[in-house]
Amino acid sequence: MKFPEQFIAASHEYCTFEKHVNAPLLRREFNLSGPVAEANLLIGAAGFYELYVNGEKISKLLAPYISAPDNIVYYDSYNVREYLQPGENVIGIVLGNGMQNPIGGHVWDFHKAPWRGSPRVALGLTATYTNGETFELSNDENFLTSPSPIYFDDLRCGEYYDVRLEQPGWNMPGFNANNWTPALHVRPPKGEKRICMADPIVTVGQVAPVSVTKTAAGYLYDFGINQSGVCLLHIDGEPGQEIVLEHCEHLLETGELTRHDSFQPRGYTQKDMYICKGEKYETYRPRFTYHGFRYVLVKGLKPHQATENLLTYQVMHSNLAERGGFTCDNQVANTLQELTRRSTLSNFHYFPTDCPHREKNGWTGDAAISAEHTLLNLAPENSYKEWLRSVCKAQNDKGALPGIVPTGGWGFEWGNGPAWDCVLTYLPYFTYIYRGGTEILEENGTGIFRYIHYLSRSMRQDGLIELGLGDWCPPGKQAHEHQAPVLFTDSVISMDICQKAAFIFNVLGWDRERDFAQCLATELRANIRKELIDFATMLALGSCQTSQAMALFYNVFDENENPAAAAQLLHLINETNGHIDTGILGARVIFHVLSDMGQSDLAFNMITRPEYPSYGNWVARGATTLWENFHPQEEGIWSRNHHFFGDISSWFIQRVAGIRYNPCGDGQVFITPSFISSLNFAEAFHITPSGKLCVKWERCKTTGTILLKVSVPDKTRGEIRLEKGWTFEDGATTTPCYQGVHKIRLQEELQ
Repeated sequence: MKFPEQFIAASHEYCTFEKHVNAPLLRREFNLSGPVAEANLLIGAAGFYELYVNGEKISKLLAPYISAPDNIVYYDSYNVREYLQPGENVIGIVLGNGMQNPIGGHVWDFHKAPWRGSPRVALGLTATYTNGETFELSNDENFLTSPSPIYFDDLRCGEYYDVRLEQPGWNMPGFNANNWTPALHVRPPKGEKRICMADPIVTVGQVAPVSVTKTAAGYLYDFGINQSGVCLLHIDGEPGQEIVLEHCEHLLETGELTRHDSFQPRGYTQKDMYICKGEKYETYRPRFTYHGFRYVLVKGLKPHQATENLLTYQVMHSNLAERGGFTCDNQVANTLQELTRRSTLSNFHYFPTDCPHREKNGWTGDAAISAEHTLLNLAPENSYKEWLRSVCKAQNDKGALPGIVPTGGWGFEWGNGPAWDCVLTYLPYFTYIYRGGTEILEENGTGIFRYIHYLSRSMRQDGLIELGLGDWCPPGKQAHEHQAPVLFTDSVISMDICQKAAFIFNVLGWDRERDFAQCLATELRANIRKELIDFATMLALGSCQTSQAMALFYNVFDENENPAAAAQLLHLINETNGHIDTGILGARVIFHVLSDMGQSDLAFNMITRPEYPSYGNWVARGATTLWENFHPQEEGIWSRNHHFFGDISSWFIQRVAGIRYNPCGDGQVFITPSFISSLNFAEAFHITPSGKLCVKWERCKTTGTILLKVSVPDKTRGEIRLEKGWTFEDGATTTPCYQGVHKIRLQEELQ
């Protein structure tokens, strides 16, 4: 495939906070001598584009992608035969700033990005007539440009639209473009040219407001649920009337909007503006932004305009298919499963982000820690593959990774480290485990090996690693005020990275790379045991829930040491009266460790209990998405739509329902349910590459007997393994994994 390389733009001037520059319109007329049999249009952009052929919009939302154009410049391919006609035709393009001009990214130094400039586009059209002759069109001096009604647009800040500047018919044949000017040939982006294969961003639903309230500042629209997207505005406006939409996810006790002006200049936070033409039934939907919100404060309305029909919430995120689910007879647990799903999706716009309302950054640690629960519930593998290409491009000469991808260079001095950098290994590893196929391993193998070398050069004299971020967001503290030392969490996660890398290299048949990674993992484990474990007490450095749970989960202790180490974890949990006391690294592992210890009841209670700190406390306080941190005061909650505490969904599916799909990487399935004493039933499913795997267990209220129903794809290998104290009717505790209903009793009932 030949990519069009000549890029055009409206001008060299680009939009800033200080001087707004309208998004440009581009128009190209051309004539076809007859009907066409085939027609393909290839378009690439640095920034966003909206594409029309003869007035018909054919592009996806926020096309083509969100990337650093010096690393990768993305193209989309469209079959446009049905939109073409003999005679005059018109291609129309609207360009948005996107990542070519990331105005609102100054906190992360995007304003210093070396590629920053006006948005630009490359286009090529090839059509084959029914007689076999061909027609070709590419960027040339015949592309004309004019300012659009969009007089400010930014991915993070919002979009401003003056409908009075519209030019009806601008993208259709017969339009008079005498006042338009020729487009400019501009410097093409430096990045590798690629077709975007990530799942597209789509509108997945529409939500009406649950209430409209008049306030001193305007009219407050409450949509009931915190999600991501934009508002469709329907208004019968007056000429020149300015309507301002300010979005937020939470209200202060005073009823005012929560704002994040520390991330954007005041007045530019999640704001869309629309200037009316004065005609009936005007509608407007922003093109080149999205927001994270539950509430919208509308300013500039007349009282009669403040109707429920004024705004419709258009929910947007990547189009990820459903791959799994969980339900039980505890409503708090069901709500948390729903919240995890919603947070994961509303933070997925081509790749996992940290929050839809504030940063929209591809934080590597967030994506890594959520990889397993995302793959169990959804189908992100194509989007993971695409984003990992940007991750590898962002890796520097030393092998280090930035904390956010894409980046303009920010994130190497702060915001990374093994607990974040593990994304380069974890996403390929877990994608291979759950979806199979070696392409994602092959594409990232070299980058993983480079990172392993970087780790080996980053070791201290004692053979340990200490750099970057640690157990982020412990309850009731600042994000960095964790009990588990970074020295411990970094060293352990580095060991795990090396072990998973060795597995990946073994699958690929890279023997030398495998041996190097495994040798480094073995060395790190020995150093951790020597320097960071007190074998007199069986406590890991930090003497906290995170350190102890991580040491157990990542097999720092030998098997004969595990009982004493597990007893210490229970003691640490008892010291907090059975409450969670970890940041994101500890929360990712502690509940799985408790299940391994036969303490799933304790884990379930820690998750669902209503008292602070717990996930159940979020539900009791009205959360509709997962929050960024545990804090007793409302003003202490930083963000109310994060996914990095979402591994509870993985625990529900894997431990409560018991679906352990391919945990050892050898293709086997283990059904290992935990019959939580407070539950009477639980069920889950996961769609594997070979078919749908379903598990449901139900407790007989009179006898206490468990009926376990298992549905597995054909030729599934594995076992059903019961926890200690439970047995099948024949007295066995394991049985081959086959489809059917199994009756299970407490062991003492059979004696």
